Amino acid sequence: MELVLAVAFGIVAVAAAVAVFVVDSMARATYALLVSFLAVAAELVLLGSAYLGVLTVLMMTVEMAVMGVFMIMYMMNPAGLMPMSMVHNKRGALSIAIGTFVVLGAGALLVPWPSRTGEPPAELTRALGFSLMGEHMLAMIVIGVALLATMISAVLLATDRGRYDRYGDELERDTPRDPVAGGVGR
Repeated sequence: MELVLAVAFGIVAVAAAVAVFVVDSMARATYALLVSFLAVAAELVLLGSAYLGVLTVLMMTVEMAVMGVFMIMYMMNPAGLMPMSMVHNKRGALSIAIGTFVVLGAGALLVPWPSRTGEPPAELTRALGFSLMGEHMLAMIVIGVALLATMISAVLLATDRGRYDRYGDELERDTPRDPVAGGVGR
């Protein structure tokens, strides 16, 4: 069963990665990339690296949400949905991609792999976190919370409407007053 899931997630990851370059809008490419990363995260969970899998899900989901916010705020077309080419210098990009694939594939097949020595630590997640961050783990946790607060603040500041704009500060209006005619209110 695990083999079937691994193959299925692998196919989804590759198909979604190809879709990034096939679809004709930035928003669709963003969501295709998210699907690809989520499939890779599922592969990591299947391989027994639940920490890295969940971390990949959290990082990529937030990253794609931030990309979506910036597409809505700054792109000239609505939310990056207008058709556009996602590949520039197609011949050069294709030759670089094929060359990179050949070099990495040859390295994976021709370089001798080391044999395992020693035993894994008892608390694998803690050892991985300490290995990645060292003594800076607390700082990274604080930075993560600060980045989350910054993203939430940016989204809140990007809109000029508040929570109570339609019905008033004290919710005293019977019918909502929409700033754009034809909205939900009237």
